[in-house]
Amino acid sequence: MESEKKEKSLINEIIVLAIPSVLEEVFKTLLQYVDTAMVGHLGEEATAAVSTTTTIGWLISSFLQSIGIALLAMMSKSVGENNNEKLKKLAGQAILLVLVSGILVGSIALSLAKFIPVWMGTEVNVRPDASKYFFIISVPMVFRTAALIFGSCIRATLDTKSPMIVNGITNVINVILDYLLIYVFKLGVSGAAYATAVSHFISGTMMFIVFMRKKQFDVHWSSLKKDNEILLELSKIALPAAATQACSCFGYIVFAGLVSSMGTGIFAAHSIAVNAEMIFYIPGYGLSSATSAMIGVAFGEKNFIRQKKIMRLSTGITICIMVISGTILYLCAYPLMKVFTISVNVAELGAKMLKIVAFTEPFFGLMIAMQGIFYGLGKTKGVFIIETFGMWGIRILFTILCVKVWHTSLTEVWYCMIGDNISKALLLGLTMLIFVKTKLPKLNTDA
Repeated sequence: MESEKKEKSLINEIIVLAIPSVLEEVFKTLLQYVDTAMVGHLGEEATAAVSTTTTIGWLISSFLQSIGIALLAMMSKSVGENNNEKLKKLAGQAILLVLVSGILVGSIALSLAKFIPVWMGTEVNVRPDASKYFFIISVPMVFRTAALIFGSCIRATLDTKSPMIVNGITNVINVILDYLLIYVFKLGVSGAAYATAVSHFISGTMMFIVFMRKKQFDVHWSSLKKDNEILLELSKIALPAAATQACSCFGYIVFAGLVSSMGTGIFAAHSIAVNAEMIFYIPGYGLSSATSAMIGVAFGEKNFIRQKKIMRLSTGITICIMVISGTILYLCAYPLMKVFTISVNVAELGAKMLKIVAFTEPFFGLMIAMQGIFYGLGKTKGVFIIETFGMWGIRILFTILCVKVWHTSLTEVWYCMIGDNISKALLLGLTMLIFVKTKLPKLNTDA
């Protein structure tokens, strides 16, 4: 009876911590939908100007997020250890990393803004707007960096509400500014860029204020000294995480390129179906973010019984949620596609893909859960190896064969994508089982 109460209490703790992270992901996705719709009403050229640099934006975010992953792993562990001295040092390094990486990445982005649309193969008449859009949104790069990295630091203290509130407020501001600048002041694509830039500025500023008000961090001028030992430790976690994100981003770019060669209608169905599916795995990512912080704290406390329970329960909850979302996705596939397109053929083909992928949502949930656990432990090398194998050894390789050699339909291409996700889920799960069997029992204490 007592053990059941403890388990229910832990489930409640996971869910309460995860809800703000889930809502935060929902806000981001809805904002993406609204942005796409508002710019879309300006015409195809405007949409192309904004979407041209989207993949570059993913790469930038992936690099910055890898720093956040490393800081979250080390900070949450320090919270569990009650190592306030190290936590203060990490907080100081976080500020330095925000400034250095923000200025560096921002400078590179601004200097390349004119050339990126050309490299991406954008049509000549779209390039000026695309370059201007990317330049404007890259100006507040330090603030964008602050929002991402300080947000991870705050979550490491098991505070998921503050980042949710900050992102919720800035997303609402972004939508309002989008409407005013695009339609009222008729600034078009530039208006969308200014709205995004202002939102980054506000988000970064607010996240910095929340970060500085955290008593655990206790940041002083003396904290802002370069600490080579801590930076080396951070790099061992961050570099594989950055490589994982880059591998994934480049893989998505190549995969999209292969599908686009199959024809406009097929590519439209594919793109819309991928975007439509996105909303259904948001709860999984929200749970993953909360799990990372809880795992890190338990690891720092050396409470490995609690750590194993968090692993088991968070994985189970994630898979259950993805079973439910997969069922809804299957039942609502066609109506969902019709929301995004008026073409019956595109809607029917996209719905067929969504019904296929709906059956594999639990595997996707397992993959997300495992990634969250590994990142919470600061073990990012294994995730990189498995991501590389799945993305390039299965998805890209077999998609090339399907598209270029066998000339199959979109269905077979989606089987390649599904094979990638299932293989990564199973390999991550197997790796986690080996880790639990070989590492945790030796250190098993009920702290």
